[in-house]
Amino acid sequence: MPHRVVDFFRQSTHSLENQVSNLTKKKSASSAPHRRDPSSRVKKGPKRSLARPSATLITTEHLEGARAPPYSPRLKMSNSRASSFSSDSHKEHTHHHRRISFPSMHFGRSSKETHHVSLPATLDWKLESPPIVMYGDAESSSGALLSGQLFLNVKDEALEIESLTATLNIHVTQKKPFGNHCVECGNQYTELKKWELLQHPLVMAKGEHSFPFSVLLEGHLPSSTDGPLVSIAYEFKAEAIPGNPGAAPLSPIRLDKVLDVKRSLPTSEMPHHSVRVFPPTNIKASAHYPHVIHPIGSYTLALRLDGIARLNAKVNTVEYWKLKKLTWKLEETVRTVAPACGRHSPKLADCAEEPQNRKGVARSDTRVIGEKTLFSGWKSNYTSATESLVELELDYSLAKNAKFACDTKSRDGTEVTHQLMVELVVSQEWAPVNKPALVTHTGVGRILRMHFSTILTERGGIGISWDNEAPPIYQDVPPSPPAYSHETFSSGDNSIAEMLEPLDSAHGSGSSRGSTDIGKRNPAAF
Repeated sequence: MPHRVVDFFRQSTHSLENQVSNLTKKKSASSAPHRRDPSSRVKKGPKRSLARPSATLITTEHLEGARAPPYSPRLKMSNSRASSFSSDSHKEHTHHHRRISFPSMHFGRSSKETHHVSLPATLDWKLESPPIVMYGDAESSSGALLSGQLFLNVKDEALEIESLTATLNIHVTQKKPFGNHCVECGNQYTELKKWELLQHPLVMAKGEHSFPFSVLLEGHLPSSTDGPLVSIAYEFKAEAIPGNPGAAPLSPIRLDKVLDVKRSLPTSEMPHHSVRVFPPTNIKASAHYPHVIHPIGSYTLALRLDGIARLNAKVNTVEYWKLKKLTWKLEETVRTVAPACGRHSPKLADCAEEPQNRKGVARSDTRVIGEKTLFSGWKSNYTSATESLVELELDYSLAKNAKFACDTKSRDGTEVTHQLMVELVVSQEWAPVNKPALVTHTGVGRILRMHFSTILTERGGIGISWDNEAPPIYQDVPPSPPAYSHETFSSGDNSIAEMLEPLDSAHGSGSSRGSTDIGKRNPAAF
């Protein structure tokens, strides 16, 4: 096979040289009789006649008119075919400049653009309610209001709409479902509300038509989340089915939107206090930290270590526990129950003793959303065995590009929790009581771990729950304008301006008859 490739390129090069040589010979033979007599050329010798064609200019037209050389018997069959194929392909490429096309194949966006069908109408929406935030936990929250308008924009002069519906569903996606590669096990839908915006078919004119909708999301519903095991999304879908009597049916007009539902938990004004003891040592850790944190912001944990020194009266020495390293981590734990669909659910006979197993299999996953290691930054005091302590203020927050999910809990078993883990590495040293500077390492070390429960939630801002909103109160309302007299309606000659009292005039002195009557008849109106 390699020798055929070499012969192919070699013969294609020879064929081009042969074309050029044959072209020069033909050109010289056709132009020679017009320049001079053939007999004189023979007499003068062949040298001058052979040198003149070598200086002939070869143009692109000559190359285009060139033909393949005749078959040479010394070439092999395969070489001759390769040579002829190369010359023909070169000729077609230089003369016609054609491009190779595959009509049955589509690349890129051409296939999608060709199948694009223009719809006679479009759907759009506009939310009129504030951002959907549920204030409080699932037991005490009153939910959130959702209201807006659905717009149907008709492009034709008239269009018949058979039905127009809208639904709001909770879409739970199990990323590790009960049955692998099962769509029903991996997706669960719960319908919250359905709107029948058209009760019967209706012909609509060209323009925009609005349809209002509203719903109350109950407080026990989970917030939108996207974790490594499960994702919860609120999907709003609208569908309009156009009618086309006597013709092919038109495709439905759809609108798909995703709502972002958040939950905001109240924060306490005072920081949470926690005390930990680490036996068999006498170390006691006292921590003050905020119990509720937010995705954006930095928070401080104040930590104090007591009992880090002990007096050994037998050998007259003091033993110290010195802090060498500190590491903090924000951990997120997701727990969910992957339910089984109808095809993969176990039979009742197999799970008669444990009916809970029929619901699905429990899944859990833990990931770190923020961490840092410190080797310094704390204050230590080792003056005496009774007054020795270590104090530090630890600043912690979520990582810059961390993927997180706020705390949530739903009735289907999905739960997201967070905790702050602090790990301290201490080593033991001792020194004589009279000479505390002579420190000796014992080679004994311990790792002290503390876990603090933390709630990660969205900021509430200045918003409050919808049921706590008070109606507007109008204060300092000015007195009502002067009333009309009865003579105004009965008299036809006088104008209204004559019957009304001027605003800048006194109550007692009236410039017209109507003002005097008003003051007499209704003195308490002002």
